[in-house]
Amino acid sequence: LYQQATEYLPMGVSSNFRFWGEGETRYIARGQGAHIWDVDDNRYIDYRMGYGPVILGHADPRVNAAVTEAIQLGTTFAMSIPEELAVAGKISAMCPGVDMVRFANSGTEAVMHALRLARAYTRREKIIMFEGQYHGLYDGVMFTSTVGIDGWTSNRYSPVIFPFSSGIPEKFRDLIIMLPFNDAEVLSDVVEQSWHEVAAILVEPILGNCGGIMPKDGFLQTIRDLCDENEIVMIMDEVKTGFRLARGGAQEYFGVTADLVTYAKSLGNGYPVAAFGGKRDLMSQIGDGVAHGGTYVGNRLSMAAANATLDIMQQTDALANVANNGRKLQTAIREVLSLFDIPYVIEGHPSLFNIWFAEEPPYEFRDWKGSDHSFYDAVAAGLIARGVMPEPDSREPWFICEALSDQDIAETAQALEESVRAALN
Repeated sequence: LYQQATEYLPMGVSSNFRFWGEGETRYIARGQGAHIWDVDDNRYIDYRMGYGPVILGHADPRVNAAVTEAIQLGTTFAMSIPEELAVAGKISAMCPGVDMVRFANSGTEAVMHALRLARAYTRREKIIMFEGQYHGLYDGVMFTSTVGIDGWTSNRYSPVIFPFSSGIPEKFRDLIIMLPFNDAEVLSDVVEQSWHEVAAILVEPILGNCGGIMPKDGFLQTIRDLCDENEIVMIMDEVKTGFRLARGGAQEYFGVTADLVTYAKSLGNGYPVAAFGGKRDLMSQIGDGVAHGGTYVGNRLSMAAANATLDIMQQTDALANVANNGRKLQTAIREVLSLFDIPYVIEGHPSLFNIWFAEEPPYEFRDWKGSDHSFYDAVAAGLIARGVMPEPDSREPWFICEALSDQDIAETAQALEESVRAALN
C-alpha cells in the first residue's frame, strides 16, 4: 500500500508526522475503543489516540449517534446554526475565564486567531514562546531552538532558533522571543527588558510535544503576574490539555486563568473541531477590526460531536475514569521497570505522560537531550511489534482514553517487559 500511496501522496501520507519510514509506515483500517487495526488486520492497543483527541475511545457510540443524527439535516451552510450556541455555552460554563468563544477547524487555526487578537489588542507584535512547545503549522509559530544540532546554545536569554520547515519567511523569526520552559528568572528578566514589544506570552501548560513535562510550581502564575503587570496577553494553548486534565482543562487543574485559550483535540473525541475563547474585551475585537471566519467553522458535524463529547464530560465521570486508567498504567509501568537496573522517570499527568530514561525528572526541552531517547526508541519499536502502539518518537506523550481496560494494561505491561529485555540485549 505504501508504494501505491507514493504515486499520489508525497511521502505516501497526508501528514509528514505519519511517515515512519519505508516499510514502517502504518495504514489504519478501523478503530474501536482503545484499539486500532491496520490494513493487514494487526491489532494494537492505542496510546497515540490520534495525537490526543480520542479521549473517550475510538468510534464512541454516544458521540457517533449524535453525529449520525445531525448530519441527516445537512452539514455546511456557511451560516450560523443553533448548535454553535449550545457548544459555546458549555465551553464557557466549563472553562474558567472563557466569556466568549469562536470556532475553528484545527488547533493551528485557533492559535493563529488568538495571536491576531493579542496583537490587535496590545498594538504590539512580538510573541514570547518556550522551547519544546508546539503550536501548530502556522508560519508565525513554526520555530524551534537547537535540538538536533550538536549541543545547545549556552545563552538561555536568546537561544538560536530556526524554522521547522523551508518556505517560512525569515521575517517571522524577528517576531519571536524563544525562552526555556520553567525558567521564571529568565522570563522575568526578558519581560522587564522587552515588555513594550511583547503582545503575548504563548504557553502550553504541559509540554505536549516533549514528553509531558509539567510546569514547576508557580511558573504559570509567574506568567499570569508578568502579563498583568505589563499589559501582555496570556494565551494558554490547551489544544492537547483542554478537556483532558479536567473539565475546565489546565486552567482549572493548575488554578491559573489566561486571557485567551485555544482548544481542539479532546473537544470532539476525534472529530475535527477547534475553538478559541477568553475575556470579553479581547474577544469583542472580532467584528471591531479583527477578522475571523471560515467556510467550515461551526459546521453541524463538528458541533454535534463537540456537543455530545462535552455532555459526556459534564454528566459522567469520564475524565476521572481516564485519569484512573492512566494511574493504573503508570503503576504497571513502574512494576515492570523496577525489574531492571535502569534509571527512569514517568513525567506528566495521568492522562498524558511519558517514560523518560534518565536519572532526574525533566523540567525543560533541553533535558530531553540528556535522556536516553535512543533506548526509548528501541523500546517503543518493540512495543509496536508486540501490538502496543505509543508514538515511536520519545518526545510524544502516551495518551490515555476512557475505554482502556485492565486487560489492555496487563497486555501492555507484558509487552513492555519483553521490549525492555530485547532492547537491553
